[in-house]
Amino acid sequence: MRLVKEHFSRAKQIVLVLTMTACVVFLSQQPGRCVTDEIHPLAGTAIGITSNETPPVKNIRPRPFGNKPFGIFSVYTDYGAHDSHYTPSGKMGDYWDITPDEQCTTRPHSGVTCIKITYTNRASQKARWAGLYWQDPKSNWGDIPGGYDLTGAKKLTFWVRGEHGGERIDQFKIGGMSGKYGDSDWAVTTAVVLTPEWQQVTIDLEGKDLSVICGGFCCSLNLDWNRTGATFYLDDIRFE
Repeated sequence: MRLVKEHFSRAKQIVLVLTMTACVVFLSQQPGRCVTDEIHPLAGTAIGITSNETPPVKNIRPRPFGNKPFGIFSVYTDYGAHDSHYTPSGKMGDYWDITPDEQCTTRPHSGVTCIKITYTNRASQKARWAGLYWQDPKSNWGDIPGGYDLTGAKKLTFWVRGEHGGERIDQFKIGGMSGKYGDSDWAVTTAVVLTPEWQQVTIDLEGKDLSVICGGFCCSLNLDWNRTGATFYLDDIRFE
């Protein structure tokens, strides 16, 4: 009787192995499927049988203007304005030393408010420079889906002035954030020396891939050119 039970148990294992093998052969012949790694028939599961998955969508938003010609897409017009996009949440370098105020009412270029950027000379993180990204969503460094498809934009324009004049901004920039869901391209200015009066700056976007832009705007400056710190103002930042 014991011998019969052993033969019966062995027969069940053989049937299970044959069944699993047949399943694997069938799956391997199906379009869009592949078999990798080893098969564990006695465990009753096939390891590594997976279907082809669609890569993660990098930008789930439709284009702001659909199939129409690109219009005006604002990063900032006034504080709380419904047509403003992106958030100045991405601090870099000496990140304790740079502070944005989106509700400043001191001589805005237009409207009621402008953005005041204050940079101190403390070198809190010993970097001797600081920068700020306007991000979407807030605090997104390209780690999660976000941003906008700005295909069709030809330039980004903005207005800037210094508190006293002579403040030097190393660069203004759009895009350039890496990461799984990072920006599709980037564009940058050379250094800009400010005056107390508003001046317009343009970043050329001709030929750029703007299909995913999470970092809608960026500025950075350093301590060597601004030894006592710097205060400057931004307004009417927009893609055109």
